[in-house]
Parts: sequence; structure tokens; C-alpha cells
Amino acid sequence: MKPIANLLFEMRMLKDIVRSGYAFLGSGRESIAEHSFTTTFICFVMSKMDRGIDGAKLMAMALLHDIPEARTGDLNYVQKKYTQVDEAKAISHLIKPLAFGKDIKSLIEEFNLGETREAKLAKDADQLSFVLELKKLEDTGANSPERWLPLVIGRIKTQTGRQIAQSIMETQWDEWWTNDYSE
Repeated sequence: MKPIANLLFEMRMLKDIVRSGYAFLGSGRESIAEHSFTTTFICFVMSKMDRGIDGAKLMAMALLHDIPEARTGDLNYVQKKYTQVDEAKAISHLIKPLAFGKDIKSLIEEFNLGETREAKLAKDADQLSFVLELKKLEDTGANSPERWLPLVIGRIKTQTGRQIAQSIMETQWDEWWTNDYSE
């Protein structure tokens, strides 16, 4: 059970690691765990919209896609120009003591390859999580999201992902809260 406890503590570390790209936005803050939760929930929704996929696999990919960052940290696109991360080594060390380690490795590899329907949707969910954050920042008065939103939305490849992105952009971030407001 010691490897399980260590895995759980390692995954818990993702709550403490802040995503680095927000420094360039000038506002906003999000941990890797918060991002992974939102991405996984988006995948749950996608699995209900696109019935021809393996929903459990889709959500597992989303949940696991950034776990190497517990060991490597979160590098934004500028940092990636100057830093080389050995994600395969991080994954190898993570899964070595685990009986189900190969399952983790194969899901992360499938996500990174982006060839299966589930991987494409999970990659779109990864971007949609960022779109949600950017839209909220834009709706609350931040200026830089207007430059980033078209770039991030442009990364979305699936029809399901594009439909969700369009709906996000047409909706105020707090509309769900104020829909039936009364005193």
C-alpha cells in the first residue's frame, strides 16, 4: 500500500503547483489540480454529448494528462522554448512501483499522441478549461484575455469542442447564478 499512498500524495501536490501562464495574463490564478478537475468535468459533459466514445477512458485521460507536472512543474509556452522536460522519465518513475502503472502510462501516451477520438476530445477539453478561465477574466474586466481567447479557441479540433467553445463565448460567466435571481 505504500506505493498507493505515495501516488496519492504526489497527485495531491498538484493542488499546490500554480499554472505558470497566468503570470503573463496579469490576472487569474489556477492550480494544476483545479485545471485537471475542470478538464475532467468537461470530458464528462462531452461523454454525454458524444455517445460513441468510451466516457470512462476520456475522463481518465483528462484526470491524468498533467500528472507528470507534479515532478516537472508547469512550464508555459515561453519556458518550453528554453527548458527540456523529460516527461517520459517522470512518468516512468511515477508508475514504476504501481501494479497499474502501465494503465496510467498508456492513457497519458494516448492523450499526448492525440489520435483517438477520446484523445482529441480530451485535448479539446484541456483547451476549453482555459477558455472558461479566460472568458471569466474577460467578463470581469481583465484586458489580456481578448488577445488569448482566439488563439486558444483556434486549438480546438472537434465539432463537440467547437460547439462548447461557442456556447461559452456566448454566455456571461455568472449567468447561471443570476438566471432566476429574485429577492
